[in-house]
Amino acid sequence: MKAKRSPNDKRGLAESMDLDRVLGVLNSQSNPDTSRSMARFGIKTDKAFGVSVPFLRSLAKQIGKDHSLSQALWSTGLHEARELATMVADPASVTEELMESWVREIDSWDVCDHCCSNLWIKTPFARRKARQWSRRPEEFVKRAAFSLIAYLAVHDKAAEDEVFAQFLPIIKRESTDQRNFVKKAVNWALRQIGKRNRNLNRLSIATAREIQNLDSKSARWIAADALRELTNSKVQSRIESASRPRRSR
Repeated sequence: MKAKRSPNDKRGLAESMDLDRVLGVLNSQSNPDTSRSMARFGIKTDKAFGVSVPFLRSLAKQIGKDHSLSQALWSTGLHEARELATMVADPASVTEELMESWVREIDSWDVCDHCCSNLWIKTPFARRKARQWSRRPEEFVKRAAFSLIAYLAVHDKAAEDEVFAQFLPIIKRESTDQRNFVKKAVNWALRQIGKRNRNLNRLSIATAREIQNLDSKSARWIAADALRELTNSKVQSRIESASRPRRSR
């Protein structure tokens, strides 16, 4: 099976890598120790080769952006093939329909986070999808919502505070979800927003204290963990330092 390149795809190798060739490379790198390590971190390995993420990133650099190949890789259902798909996909070619198709098929937290960090935050749909998916019942769809928020909080440097302030009520609303991969992502999103600057730190701490009062074990854990970090002296010092105007030379 050969994946055709779109006219906008950049050639990373002198010779185009088709699906069979890529799968052959992944198979050649199979490592049972890597598979066991993945399983210890709650990653499903029944459809995995046991290939490290650093190797996948190196392979993705060799391939370059190849959106058609990314879709072929995703369609295999194989774990590392899907991770690689998120690395070689072209963000400019991603549609909301494709995001919906992929997010429905995610069955592992790391593939979820790779989709968000490698690809989806680079699309114009990221904020909208975060809001929409936060209300969805599926575990990894909901995780994707808060993973997107966390990554946006780190990487969307130009966004106004109001963008992230509007996510805080959503974080509070979903903080009672007891599922491990959801509550960790909710907590992660709250902490990342709270580390952007002084104003969002104050708002995030206030939200965490509201969450702390909810009658939910999950909510109490999210709040306690977030408050521990957001009120930490090192975090506070870093935020204060970043808030000071720079002196001109």
